[in-house]
Amino acid sequence: MEIFAHADTWVALLTLTFLEIILGIDNIIFISIAANKLPEKQVKKATILGLALAMITRIMLLFGVSYLIALKEPFLEIDTGWFKAGFTGQSVILFLGGLFLLYKSTKEIREKMEGTNEDEVLNEPKKISFTNIIIQIILIDIVFSFDSILTAVGMTNGIDGALTIMIIAVIVSILIMMIFANSISSFVNRNPTIQMLALSFLILIGFMLITEGAHLSHTEIFNKTVGAIPKGYLYFAIAFSLGVEMLNLRIRKK
Repeated sequence: MEIFAHADTWVALLTLTFLEIILGIDNIIFISIAANKLPEKQVKKATILGLALAMITRIMLLFGVSYLIALKEPFLEIDTGWFKAGFTGQSVILFLGGLFLLYKSTKEIREKMEGTNEDEVLNEPKKISFTNIIIQIILIDIVFSFDSILTAVGMTNGIDGALTIMIIAVIVSILIMMIFANSISSFVNRNPTIQMLALSFLILIGFMLITEGAHLSHTEIFNKTVGAIPKGYLYFAIAFSLGVEMLNLRIRKK
C-alpha cells in the first residue's frame, strides 16, 4: 500500500483509468452489437457478462505481459559498428508493443475519418444462441485488449507497483463501464473528438514505448545512445490536451 503514498502512483492510476474507459468504448459498441442479436431480456445480461469476461481477459493478459517485461537479460546482441543493441524480452515487448499501438491508432483514426461502418465487423447470423454470443464477445475483447494492455504497460513501466496499478485501473474502468455503459457510449458518440484525442494519446504512448524499448536494450546509433522519454512529459501532454478539449466542449455546448 505504500505505493499510494506517491503522487506519481495516483496520476498514473487516474490517467490510465480514464484511457482504459475511452479505449474501451469500441469494445462496448461491439459488445452491444453482438448482444442486441439476442432477445431483449437477455441483452443486459450478455452485456454485463461480456464486460466481466473482458476484465478477466485483460487481467490475465496483464500477468502474461508483465512476466515477459521482467525478462531483462539480453538474449541477442548486435554490433555492426554504427548500430549496437542487446535485445531483452522486456525491450522487444515494449518495441513491438509501441509499433502495434502506432499501427492500431493510425488505422482507427483513418477508419473514423473515412466513416467505416462498425456494424460490418460482425457477421449477422440468422439464428444465434446466448453461448455463441458470449464466445463472440470473448474473441472481440481479446482483439481489443491489446491496445489497452500495451497502453497500461507504457504508462506504468518503471513505476513501483506497476502491476497493481494496472490491475486496479482495469477493474475500476470495467466496473464504471458496467454501470455507465450506455451513458459513456452516448457521450463519446455525441463528442467524437474525445475518442480521437484518446487515439492521438496512443500515438504518443506508442512512440514512448519504442524509445523505452530502445533505451532498455542500450541501443546506440552512430555512437549516440537512445534515451527514454520522461513520463512527466507524457502526463503533461495528456492533461493539457484534455483541459483544452474540456474547454472546447463547454464552448460548443454554449
